[in-house]
Amino acid sequence: PILLHLCNILEPNLTRPTRRSHAIPVLSVLGFLATGTFQHEIGDRSGISQPTMSRILPAVLNGILKLVKFPYDAQRQVETMQGFSAIANMPGVISAIDCTHVRIKAPSGDAFAYINRKNFHSLNVQLICDAKCVLLNVEARWPGGTHDAFILHNSTVGTRLEDGAVRNGWLIGKSIACLYNCMCVLYMDLPFYIHRG
Repeated sequence: PILLHLCNILEPNLTRPTRRSHAIPVLSVLGFLATGTFQHEIGDRSGISQPTMSRILPAVLNGILKLVKFPYDAQRQVETMQGFSAIANMPGVISAIDCTHVRIKAPSGDAFAYINRKNFHSLNVQLICDAKCVLLNVEARWPGGTHDAFILHNSTVGTRLEDGAVRNGWLIGKSIACLYNCMCVLYMDLPFYIHRG
């Protein structure tokens, strides 16, 4: 169901005068992204040429990028607040934010910057989602040794938060969340000796 939903959403980006299912280009691009292999290898597996892969890659990626949007406008913020209120009785929450390490092979240059605190090479990826775990923002360009707060501060969302894009709601997260007034730290990150009463 998820793949069919994605294909239906991306259909306007993939409309061509062929009888090929829209699932083939979508699966091909997802395979390309998942494996990091060459376009012609993925194209050979799915029965499409490298030039076609080269054409559909930006079409699918641009379609996906349209789906991943942080709720800057008031109406979308209210909708996401209602979602968090419904599932967790957390009023005023617009989104949840965290970073995760995605393991990578050691890059040829500046490999040390990619070693994270768990001592493996990674990208430190910031993810922001709504109450349904739908991605609202992805920041995936920083080496594993980069601190979470630095990533948020240098992201598009961080810049917009500084400019006051969120005035009547909260982003929940771990300790990086104390960078902006609109952010709230989860209790699990607070030291055990803080009195909560």
